[in-house]
Amino acid sequence: MKPLLWFQISALLKLKWITFLNMQQGRKSPNSLFPSPQQVGAPVFLWWLVGVMAVIEIVLSAADTGAIGSPEWRWIVFSYGAFWRPIFSGEIAPIFSGQDFTMFVSHAFLHGNFLHFAMNCAVLLAIGKVVANRIGTGKTIMAFLLSAVGGAAAFGLISTGNGPMIGASGAVFGLIGIWQAWDFSLRRRRNLPLGPVVKSVFALVLANILLFVVLSSGLAWEAHLGGWLVGVGSAASFARV
Repeated sequence: MKPLLWFQISALLKLKWITFLNMQQGRKSPNSLFPSPQQVGAPVFLWWLVGVMAVIEIVLSAADTGAIGSPEWRWIVFSYGAFWRPIFSGEIAPIFSGQDFTMFVSHAFLHGNFLHFAMNCAVLLAIGKVVANRIGTGKTIMAFLLSAVGGAAAFGLISTGNGPMIGASGAVFGLIGIWQAWDFSLRRRRNLPLGPVVKSVFALVLANILLFVVLSSGLAWEAHLGGWLVGVGSAASFARV
């Protein structure tokens, strides 16, 4: 692995973990504002989501090393499942009928490497548990999928790149947006300080800016923004508590 690539991955790990710790610290507020029965571990459906992503990534990681198949497998899968802005814009034709629709969701189950997968899923399990405890399985899955779609749409509308967009980050940012919107709403209703919510949003913005710089513009911040906005909208509609 090239030193620069390892530095980039290390930075990604640290910033993802900062986001996770920020959420964990903030959970003191939602747990007091949203009392609910304590649950040990993440709900089963979240583990199923992570399990599907894990199977895909394990197979592709094995193919990358030549243990099975071919290193070309990852790019073949990306060709069919990643979100492609040129397909979205109509610049190129989809490989198969319906790809211009399926890629809005399928991209969320694909990752660039195992570390990319692990960090996204760590945050998904942590914040997904909080959200699912409030609104249940069905609405949480709906929020996850809609945030993935929203993230892809934002990427397609804003980005000018031609490469594949992959990863569950857009969907995860949607769940984070729900959590932050809940916290903001109840704090305002109860005349509690809004500073913690503002700080948590600022931390997300700062993390995205730093990642964008560190990864030499290789961050799909557009998907993060789109997913987050869908999450905030969800918290004001079907995911309202």
